[in-house]
Amino acid sequence: MNNELNGYIETYLKEAAEISRRLPRPAILKMVEELIALRRADGRLFILGVGGSAANASHAVNDFRKIADIESYTPTDNVAELTARINDDGWDSSYAAWLRASRLGAKDALLIFSVGGGNEQKRVSVNLVEAIRLARSVSAKVLGIVGRDGGYTAQVADACVVIPNVNGATVTPHTEAFQAVVWHLIVSHPALRANEMKWETVR
Repeated sequence: MNNELNGYIETYLKEAAEISRRLPRPAILKMVEELIALRRADGRLFILGVGGSAANASHAVNDFRKIADIESYTPTDNVAELTARINDDGWDSSYAAWLRASRLGAKDALLIFSVGGGNEQKRVSVNLVEAIRLARSVSAKVLGIVGRDGGYTAQVADACVVIPNVNGATVTPHTEAFQAVVWHLIVSHPALRANEMKWETVR
């Protein structure tokens, strides 16, 4: 039994190391450059995710605001408004409607956290697809940290980090974990970091 337990642990951590080795550096750099431009233009960052990626979005909003001085929001931080929109108008349009009420514009950007990136044909995360279409219609930038083949996000984004797929059985946990790795890399990058983090200043 211990060998079985240890075997999975070793395999999972080896996969994580391989993903880290294979992360697309040029895509990460492009995202850093886009976010530098966003901040210089006083644009806002709207971070969208579903499920575990929604929890990541809330955490990332904190980091982009506090560490990088980028005005950031996510619809899932306001459960009353979001569920009202879902109840009254439907899931597919919920994020796009929230973005319209936020006056999404050409100076702003979306950051999509998603395992699949949205796929209208398969009816998966269609609310992300609709939000991206709205962003495109108002000339807002689209960024993404996604998994598998990246879906609609990877097809149309201005900058997108696709987390390498090393095992089809662990796509979701690795993608959601590496969303955090990538956004923490970005907010702590010297070119974006505007404020020191607490434990880096404690001696």
